[in-house]
Amino acid sequence: MPARPTPEPELVPATLSEADGVRYLHLGTPWVQGAMRVRKPNVIELDYVQRMMVWLLLIDPEALGEGHAVQLGLGAAAITRFTRRLGMRTTAVELNPTVITACRLWFKLPEDDDRLQVLNQDAGRWVADPANAGSVQVLCVDLYDHDAASPVLDDDAFYQACHRVLADGGVMTVNLFGRDASYEQSAARIAGAFGAAAVWSMRPTREGNTVVVGMKGLGLPSREVLAARADNIENRCDLPARKWLRMIRNPNETTP
Repeated sequence: MPARPTPEPELVPATLSEADGVRYLHLGTPWVQGAMRVRKPNVIELDYVQRMMVWLLLIDPEALGEGHAVQLGLGAAAITRFTRRLGMRTTAVELNPTVITACRLWFKLPEDDDRLQVLNQDAGRWVADPANAGSVQVLCVDLYDHDAASPVLDDDAFYQACHRVLADGGVMTVNLFGRDASYEQSAARIAGAFGAAAVWSMRPTREGNTVVVGMKGLGLPSREVLAARADNIENRCDLPARKWLRMIRNPNETTP
């Protein structure tokens, strides 16, 4: 008897709200999928999205702006706009076409050009495509549906594919969140793909988002190097990088 096809995920149209000068992206529920301060669109508004930029600490300052950055899950396009402005070739992979449209209309997402490509595709299929193996310097993973109960893609095969898609010296950051999510299980899967010594995390935000980092062919720099890079990031990128130094947890810990 042939196997039944996997049902397509439910795609809920993107919706908007605004409060106190901040525009929010939703998928038909109060859960926030992304945000942008209307008068400061180049500033990353949400705390957890700022923390997903912690990969900047692992990049030589002279190499900032080089390589290929990929976002799995477009959100309100904050990361996409950031890496493109930094000068990186940027690809965003987003399954929901109404999110892409909303970002173009309301969240300052530019049209595609020689530095930007926004793909209306399934993120799991994109990272599993052998054509993309070894092509990515920075991979930011933030994949949630309208319920935001747990990551949409969070199994061993997915994180193994994320590891394969990274170039040597590449970095992945993942947002872990949701009432049905398990940090311990997700972190163990990431460690299984990247190796325990190559995985570390930041303290959870007040809202419960924990950013986990996976490194490929990299070690965690010394505190002195991290501090110098944090100063550079604060001056260049308007991000609270010095605070991140107090949030970094031992790579071998499995609980936030």
